[in-house]
Amino acid sequence: MPKPGKRSQLEMVNQINMTPMVDLVLVLLIIFMITAPLIEYSVDVSPPKMNADKLPEDNTKVISLSKKGVIVFNKENVTPKILTEKLDTMRKLNPKLTVLIRADGSRQYNEVMEIMKAVRGAGILTVALVTETEK
Repeated sequence: MPKPGKRSQLEMVNQINMTPMVDLVLVLLIIFMITAPLIEYSVDVSPPKMNADKLPEDNTKVISLSKKGVIVFNKENVTPKILTEKLDTMRKLNPKLTVLIRADGSRQYNEVMEIMKAVRGAGILTVALVTETEK
């Protein structure tokens, strides 16, 4: 039987000091809280170059969005629904058809997206946006 003033070895094993582990967890938490935003904003993004190769003229059709918001295809004004129908007919004749979209810089993004939806609705997957070269 152990003496009343001394602890046995079994009692010491039952009492693990948790303070160093809690300190370590808190330090790691602080490190992750500081480094997580830095990792998020350090993503390397390279914007595309403005100059592209010339596209072949035989497989391309151009859709223009004028400054007034009018969609022009084959020198006539069309609606997105009519544009889809015409492009679908052309795609059936030429499955490798490429569509170029020219839009005035003052037009809103959703108008260009509407044209892109019409092109996609016709089943054409190759679409390019025409831009001006930087000066």
